Amino acid sequence: MSTKVFVDGQEGTTGLKIFEYLSSRTDVEILRIDEARRKDLDERRRLINTSDVTFLCLPDTASRESAMLVENSRTILIDASTAFRTSADWAYGLPELAPSQREHIRHAKRIAVPGCHASAFVLAMRPLVEAAAIDPAFAAHSYSITGYSGGGKKMIADYEAGGNARLDSPRPYALGLTHKHLPEMAAHTGLTHPPLFTPIVGNFYQGLAVTTYFSPSQMARPMTPQAVQALFEHYYAREAFVRVAPFNAEANLDDGFFDVQANNGTNRVDLFVFGNEERFVTVARLDNLGKGASGAAIQCMNLSIGAAEDSGLVH
Repeated sequence: MSTKVFVDGQEGTTGLKIFEYLSSRTDVEILRIDEARRKDLDERRRLINTSDVTFLCLPDTASRESAMLVENSRTILIDASTAFRTSADWAYGLPELAPSQREHIRHAKRIAVPGCHASAFVLAMRPLVEAAAIDPAFAAHSYSITGYSGGGKKMIADYEAGGNARLDSPRPYALGLTHKHLPEMAAHTGLTHPPLFTPIVGNFYQGLAVTTYFSPSQMARPMTPQAVQALFEHYYAREAFVRVAPFNAEANLDDGFFDVQANNGTNRVDLFVFGNEERFVTVARLDNLGKGASGAAIQCMNLSIGAAEDSGLVH
């Protein structure tokens, strides 16, 4: 029997990508809303309650509205907004977070897909907190560089229209240091407060990497960068979608430069440690449209419906 899937917010970047992932699946039946009725509350209610799984690809307020339309105990909601990512009533959709997280997602009726920057930051920080390598009060300093697709349809149109020289260079943003991913960055790492975090958008479509800075004096116990890399390897040893690179290996770079886009088209996260005995950085790389959004949503759906976790996804 096929799984009935509805995408509420099918015209957005994340919704369209989810349709792309599902297009070749024979185990799902996609429920589509007529374009003229996509803001019709009753029609959305009908489709949500007809579905086995509904993806909410909407702004926060609209996601909350749609979540209230469920009138049965069967429909699984997978939300891609920031509305529920720190809610105790919703499973955080990052199976690799902790040993118990995969089962938590598998049995949840409400799943919140992590933010793209947050996924990268959490996967690089959580093992360090869990192992008491850093104190929960650690003051993390991080930046992220990402492709412009993460900014949605208007930003994509602005970049692809061309003719604006200001878009040729990288552009830091959220400089008020209140980025919307900050609450989940603290809540799901075990840190007592969020990082000082600056995202940067570049003139490329997709790809993302989050870099965080460390010095040995900041560690809660003696830790070399090589030991941090070994800790990552142990923590993610059984994770199919997480790859931990060798410490400082030349193969990690392209003629000395880091390739932010190397995971594009995959659902994989690559973790790196670069540096020396005096200072080092961790870098987490992913596709902001894949593991950073739609791919993660599909991974969660696969767990929810009992499909192979990697169905339709690229390692």
